[in-house]
Amino acid sequence: MRIVVPKETRPGESRVAATPKTVEQLIKLGYDVAVESGAGHAAAFEDGAYAAAGAAVVPAEQAYNGDIVFKINAPSQEEQGRLRPGQLVMSLMAPALSPQLVEALTARGVTAMAMDAVPRISRAQALDVLSSMANIAGYRAVIEAANEYGGLFTGQVTAAGKMPPARVLVVGAGVAGLAAIGTANSLGAVVQAFDARQEVADQVESMGGEFLRPDLTGLDTGPSADGYAKEMGAEFQERTTELYRRIVPTVDIIVTTALIPGRPAPRIIDEDMVASMKPGSVIVDMAAANGGNVAGSAADQKVVTANGVKILGYTDLPGRLPTQASQLFGTNLVNLMKLLTPEKDGQAVLDLGDTVVRGMTVATGGEKLWPPPPVQVSAAPAAAAKAVAVEKPVKAPMSQTKRLGLILLGALLFLMLAAFSPAPFLGHFMVFMLAVVIGFYVIGNVHHALHTPLMSVTNAISGIIIVGALLQVGHPGKLWVSVLAFIGVLVASINVFGGFTVTDRMLDMFKREDTAR
Repeated sequence: MRIVVPKETRPGESRVAATPKTVEQLIKLGYDVAVESGAGHAAAFEDGAYAAAGAAVVPAEQAYNGDIVFKINAPSQEEQGRLRPGQLVMSLMAPALSPQLVEALTARGVTAMAMDAVPRISRAQALDVLSSMANIAGYRAVIEAANEYGGLFTGQVTAAGKMPPARVLVVGAGVAGLAAIGTANSLGAVVQAFDARQEVADQVESMGGEFLRPDLTGLDTGPSADGYAKEMGAEFQERTTELYRRIVPTVDIIVTTALIPGRPAPRIIDEDMVASMKPGSVIVDMAAANGGNVAGSAADQKVVTANGVKILGYTDLPGRLPTQASQLFGTNLVNLMKLLTPEKDGQAVLDLGDTVVRGMTVATGGEKLWPPPPVQVSAAPAAAAKAVAVEKPVKAPMSQTKRLGLILLGALLFLMLAAFSPAPFLGHFMVFMLAVVIGFYVIGNVHHALHTPLMSVTNAISGIIIVGALLQVGHPGKLWVSVLAFIGVLVASINVFGGFTVTDRMLDMFKREDTAR
């Protein structure tokens, strides 16, 4: 079968549905590949690179002469006229929001697969174009905000004065939101974030953001059955609106990413909130294409409000990084073709019994298949069975008399030990106790994640013990001294060699693959 990759005709689109690297992978699956001349030029992929990868470079009039059509955007009316019955078309389609497109493709008799309708299940992650593009869009949203913002993201202390870091609020902690949080944090900003799904708090904090926690007691904030965020009730909206009214005036940059599949974007930042922001603040509304999360935003436009707040409604954020976006999109398509080509013989097999394939297939053979059967997937962990409560006996606290008696007994034993020990004992014991106290406070203030590398290196200090113990091995007249010294050498050696082994393994984790070999 022949795969064709036409040039995108949507104004401003710079991505392409296949790259030289993905062309090679498609050819290994047994397909012939043809790319329209100039299709990858805007993404820095020239015709010569496609030809070197094994693709045929064809003129525009032959761009749809194939069995399978790869596209970024949904076919326009003119492009629909070039499709023939029986062709397999793969592209972004937004079928829930584009019923006319679904009807047109059904009437055309093509098999249409929507790359933005991949079921949210683990097996389909490699095909998930929405996640791939959202990751790039979240990164680019922060870059666009930084370009418009009149200050630095990171705080600095200079001879001319102190500059505080920028404060960033990210609304929505999906793939795009997490990418925005990580990017803003890496640039040095103080990042706060909120999402209706409370279970993503750990993900936000792992990216360096602070998860905002309004009082949502008694409200259902779990994920929907398909794993995406769901529309919340009026009480939830009231509580979160109060949170935003308090936080928005304190931030410099806002990135909104809230979307509900198949529905217009929810309005989150209203006119009063925008008016409360400082002049020069920036808002990036990543949901502008679906109506916008921010009052006053406009798709593909930069709006400057009366109080000097800039609202960016760009809908082409992934296309502003066309080389990387094209590579990821093309890889998603390759992974789909691997699923459709189990024999690797260049023949696509449409198995509608497969949950992933069925969920993506919008129409085939003149039959409309949208919407697909629901796939029940929940990101929430399964409820654990309630443990049977077992009453444990309560241990009575130690009496003051018993505690005092034990202290006196310990003091007496120490005095007896000091009385019959060699003269240097007390000095050595004092050093030992000081070392214990200092070690406790030093190690206690080190983050748990650093305990292993810290202790693995400091174990090398056991070499001092080995030297001291070696001097005592073979002590004349006292066999027990030699035995203790030998045990000391053995235990200290384990510490030394074990410490260096752990350190070496940890360093291997940070080596590049080519150097590690």
